[in-house]
Amino acid sequence: MVGIGYDIHKLVEGRELYLGGVKIDFPKGLAGHSDGDALIHAICDALLGAANLGDIGYHFPPDNKRYKDISSLEILKSVSKFLQNSGLYPKNIDCVIIAEQPKILPHRTMMKKNIATLLKISEDSISIKAKTNEGMGEIGKAQAIAAWAVCEVTRIYDTPEG
Repeated sequence: MVGIGYDIHKLVEGRELYLGGVKIDFPKGLAGHSDGDALIHAICDALLGAANLGDIGYHFPPDNKRYKDISSLEILKSVSKFLQNSGLYPKNIDCVIIAEQPKILPHRTMMKKNIATLLKISEDSISIKAKTNEGMGEIGKAQAIAAWAVCEVTRIYDTPEG
């Protein structure tokens, strides 16, 4: 089963920048009800979609004060539990971060490690790529960062151990 996820947030002053659960030294951060981690949000939506379990907004509504400034890694941990409770686990994750700045490559290994550790899958099962928007639109003007994710999930009994 496969799902797709997308997220975009504006870059704003006065916020820390988190992508893939990594705090990145950058003068702006992503606006959002949570920490604004667009990559983790896209992965969550892709996993939920693959499992036919709704979307991130359904499970973590932006008008619920309980989720104000929550770490997106906590959201991903909950999504992982939703999958487990449905007898599913993540098999493969392929992501693209679209940003003019900052450079993603220096942080990619730690992003993969964070995601793999939390989901209990191999880092080799996760691909994170970075692209620019070639100066076009809000992303191209370095006013926003977006992310796409495609995730494959499988039944627990489909594992080699199961």
